[in-house]
Amino acid sequence: MGPQRKGMPVDTFDTSPGVRCSFCDKPRTPARKVVIGPNVNICNECVGLCNDILEEETKRETAPKVRSQRTLATPREIFDHLQDYVVGQEDAKRTLAVAVYNHYKRIQESDNPLLSSRTLAASLGEQIDLGKSNILMIGPTGCGKTYLAQSLAKKLDVPCALVDATTLTEAGYVGDDVENILLRLINAADGDVKKAERGIIYIDEIDKIARKGENMSITRDVSGEGVQQALLKIIEGTVAGVPPEGGRKHPTQTTLEIDTSHILFIVAGAFDGLQERVASRTAPAGIGFGAELETGKNTGSYLNDLTPDDLAHYGLIPELIGRLPVVTTLQQLTEEELYQVLTEPKNALVKQYQKLLEMDGVKLDFDEEALHLIAKEALKRKTGARGLRSIIESIMRNVMYEVPSVDGASHCRVTKEVGSDKKDPVLTIDKAKAKTKGTDKEASA
Repeated sequence: MGPQRKGMPVDTFDTSPGVRCSFCDKPRTPARKVVIGPNVNICNECVGLCNDILEEETKRETAPKVRSQRTLATPREIFDHLQDYVVGQEDAKRTLAVAVYNHYKRIQESDNPLLSSRTLAASLGEQIDLGKSNILMIGPTGCGKTYLAQSLAKKLDVPCALVDATTLTEAGYVGDDVENILLRLINAADGDVKKAERGIIYIDEIDKIARKGENMSITRDVSGEGVQQALLKIIEGTVAGVPPEGGRKHPTQTTLEIDTSHILFIVAGAFDGLQERVASRTAPAGIGFGAELETGKNTGSYLNDLTPDDLAHYGLIPELIGRLPVVTTLQQLTEEELYQVLTEPKNALVKQYQKLLEMDGVKLDFDEEALHLIAKEALKRKTGARGLRSIIESIMRNVMYEVPSVDGASHCRVTKEVGSDKKDPVLTIDKAKAKTKGTDKEASA
């Protein structure tokens, strides 16, 4: 028997007859060795079993943490969240909810091996790769396209970059390089590239970079078809090098590497005139580019019959259309929906202005008739929900100018005369409150 060491068994592989393992109670044999320690014995078979248990435990501890799919917001939960912020557009919300859920479920599958398609592939005998479904939104100005994208990013808690396609040009020309939109996403993620790789990029006014014509031009279309061509790779998925400070790249410059495979791209545009083309193809005889659309029918509803050929005819290149498989259309807001925009969402305009005046100690109320007049005026301007803020701002400008300087201002009421006769809102002065303020000023003096 060898020398005893501190912390080591008394004897290793004892050869004495009658020695048994304290765990399995099996005796020592030529094939079964027994290690003797202080008050306990263990055979080599039990040692092997312990090693197997420890190895499995180590694998579980070091394996990537698997999130339950229930931690991912369901389409219904996403839809309900959009309902809180955007009025109308139920079909678009439903389409976006499903598309976004499938997109992040795809990311979850690729991030977590235990949720991957290997299990399914084993049963089917093949590997299944889930493709990325980017989104194209078509609708008139002020119908909620941008706000839908912002609300999605807020619900999913991912960085979101908003880009205007009209500022983009091909690399090397005056304007923003297409890859610079990735830098905006990285900045939105506070410089965390890994977080940015799971974000959302919203490209507005995509219709403004439509191909200028079907015939080839002697000059390059660097802000139209050229930008569409440049967008193809990053939308589909590639590893792009982005200058940390923006601007143009040069060979010796250090760049940030970002993989766009899991970035969700949402592109949107008004596509003015597209509904007339669709109507000329799908509506009854007699309706065409020079004819009136069907009486009483929302022109945006014709876009439900949209085909890729219609988009190609408008000026989007076929390769870009193919990379935007999810297409949803939004309708022009009605007067009633514009009224709801003023009052119902969590951050409705009326609530915003009430909060602003509340900070000055003034309670703000709008008469129902005044709100309907505001909605009617916005509908007349054909600017959608965007026109509501400018109308209210013009109504409230004088009051918001005076309130901070008026002692005792306590209540402001916007009546229908404000909208119809262009009068200022009614401001109520609380004399007791004004007197108290005056006393406070004298005391401080």
